[in-house]
Amino acid sequence: MKDDQVVFEFPCRYPIKIIAAASAETIARVVEIVRAHSPEVTPDDIGTRHSRESKFVSIRVNLMARDAAQLERLYSELMAHEAVRLII
Repeated sequence: MKDDQVVFEFPCRYPIKIIAAASAETIARVVEIVRAHSPEVTPDDIGTRHSRESKFVSIRVNLMARDAAQLERLYSELMAHEAVRLII
């Protein structure tokens, strides 16, 4: 293993931040995608914050990751959404 590789011990709590074009529909769809991959996510696990000019929204989710494959599928589906710009 390389020194710069991060190793996770699954299952674990895993925070992600999704940056997307701001709209109520986008937020609802992003949350729907997240819940499809991690159904135990509750409203307490989700937070949103709009950019200064409200063009973008940051959606923070703290989910329970079961394995790396689950996260890869989630990232892939989120990035396929036309409004999603970045996932951190």
